[in-house]
Amino acid sequence: MTSFEPPRPTEASKRSPLQQLKGYLHSGLSMFREGSYAFTGISKNKTPKVPGLPDVINVSVREPAAIREMLVTRPQDFPKGRLVDQLLRKLTGYSIFVSNGEDWQRQRRIIDQAFTHAGVRVVFPLMQQAALASLDRMRTSVGADLDADLEMTHFAGDVIFRTIYSEAMTAEQARVIFAAFDTFQAIAFRQGMLGSLGIPISLLPSRFAAHRSARIIRRELDAPLQRRLCAISNGDNVPDNDILSALLAAEDPETGTRFVGTELLDQIAMLFLAGHETSAAALGWTLYLLAHDQTVQQTLRNEVADVLGDRDPAFSDMKKLERTRNVFREAMRLYPPVAFLSRDVRQDDTLAGHALPQGSAAVIPMWLMHRHQAHWQDPHVFNPGRFASKDHQHAIRHAYMPFSMGARVCVGAAFALQEATLILTQIVRAFRILPVDGHVPEPVSRLTVRSANGIKIRLEPLQ
Repeated sequence: MTSFEPPRPTEASKRSPLQQLKGYLHSGLSMFREGSYAFTGISKNKTPKVPGLPDVINVSVREPAAIREMLVTRPQDFPKGRLVDQLLRKLTGYSIFVSNGEDWQRQRRIIDQAFTHAGVRVVFPLMQQAALASLDRMRTSVGADLDADLEMTHFAGDVIFRTIYSEAMTAEQARVIFAAFDTFQAIAFRQGMLGSLGIPISLLPSRFAAHRSARIIRRELDAPLQRRLCAISNGDNVPDNDILSALLAAEDPETGTRFVGTELLDQIAMLFLAGHETSAAALGWTLYLLAHDQTVQQTLRNEVADVLGDRDPAFSDMKKLERTRNVFREAMRLYPPVAFLSRDVRQDDTLAGHALPQGSAAVIPMWLMHRHQAHWQDPHVFNPGRFASKDHQHAIRHAYMPFSMGARVCVGAAFALQEATLILTQIVRAFRILPVDGHVPEPVSRLTVRSANGIKIRLEPLQ
């Protein structure tokens, strides 16, 4: 078994109060002391009273039964947090990512119908095109350090463009969107941390830069949407096997309504954020982990050879590549794309015997649950084999939630697993993935768990 233990943040307990505050604003992961990985239950933290600002109570929920009650049994009593809405609405609008109640239910019914029509089998050829384009880009970096984070970001963005619009993401589109999103993500995270302390986001000067970045992203996403709508209006032939065609055709069976106008762009922006950024983050970490474990990497190479031989992968192969899929699942355990889930407590409530006051924020720290010493053996060690082991099934069922769970489970979970399995299959059969001496990524939690200093690897051709 592998013994590689990848980096995690420095313990906050080793830092001064000022360093802890700076670390909190830089990355929410920095607040975790080593004891955080052992505590099970519910803890409350009341922020210090700030004159002129309301008291803020944040509740950390780390008990599997309580998490299931929140997300599965009683999701209506713990809606998406207002803070998340304030942070993301400028980018995603009032989409399925931030909406609640009847609005969310209607949007989810339409989204589910669209993904049923444009399922993972239908969009597989479009994903394959993005994977081959990524391999071509990676071949130009052989012999030099490759920024895996950046390349996987381009790949995941290209997948979204091809599967939604049937258009490839151009280098210029990639440059513009990635630069704007990098700015947006950093600002949104800092605003979220300050907001969790009770500071009104509307008072922060950085909101102007966040709005500007969001407008840039939405403009780039709207351009191909308008091209499609114009072509339909002109009676031109348009693709009928991508997500956009499914979104345009999907109709809520209860209200008979469809996504139109700004609402359509809102849902596309949501799909881009949820489908592109989370997959990109997880894939970057996956390549880093593989670079540091040649045994696991060779295991994947052997599996690919057994399943595919010399031919190109097909949709029917994806479920056969179990070890490849488990490597990605283990990467998401160690580096969950989203480190925290936040829900509002809309009325005085009780959860797992703990009283929760109205207006408090209930936070589920996936980062801690995925590394919790009560649930996982050697929790900080990279071990994809745990997903094929009976000894870990209880932890996988109760303490593993990279796609959330319950009614609001990620609609694109199967999409992400297929995308990851496909690109990893193509990479390991073409290259040997090697580490860069001296490079240690610094994991930080922003909107997703990324590396503050990038993820560097080297590629060596196998043929």
